[in-house]
Amino acid sequence: MITMDTIIREGHPTLRETAKELTFPLSDQEKQLGKDMFEFLVNSQDPIKAEELQLRGGVGLAAPQVNVSKRMIAVLVPSSDDEKEEPEFAGVLYNPKIVSHSVQDACLGEGEGCLSVDREVPGYVVRHARITIVYQDEAGVTHKVRLKNYPAIVVQHEIDHLNGVLFYDHINPDSPFALKEGVLILD
Repeated sequence: MITMDTIIREGHPTLRETAKELTFPLSDQEKQLGKDMFEFLVNSQDPIKAEELQLRGGVGLAAPQVNVSKRMIAVLVPSSDDEKEEPEFAGVLYNPKIVSHSVQDACLGEGEGCLSVDREVPGYVVRHARITIVYQDEAGVTHKVRLKNYPAIVVQHEIDHLNGVLFYDHINPDSPFALKEGVLILD
């Protein structure tokens, strides 16, 4: 089971490496890691489990964050519609790649956080408002998905981890809250 103690923090060299592509069929260990990463997200979003296990809430986790330099991410974006039980986007994505993106950019109004960063880093993290990704599932089947707004931002954050990039690398160091015209601010 992955806990906060399993997650490595900023300063650890694995967080700055480019993760290696996975080959199929996956090993049992790789399949288990995907399940464990997804289970962490489920537990971290359950208020009782999160408190019991002392987990910070998360919507995404990349393998490099648990010190495994492989191109694997888990995502669990809850529905923004309170009526719906189904998550907006969820799964374990192997070898995810952004194949196209919108011209329009977006950012979260309250900024971004990261399970590997134990401090607040103020500023806007500007990303693409819409992306199309391709990835493989556990069986090696390729999927193509279009994402927009919050799910797109979450997936871009996690793919950044696979490339050794942390969210605050995108913040303008001279003017953290400066935005170009037309950038969507999501709440």
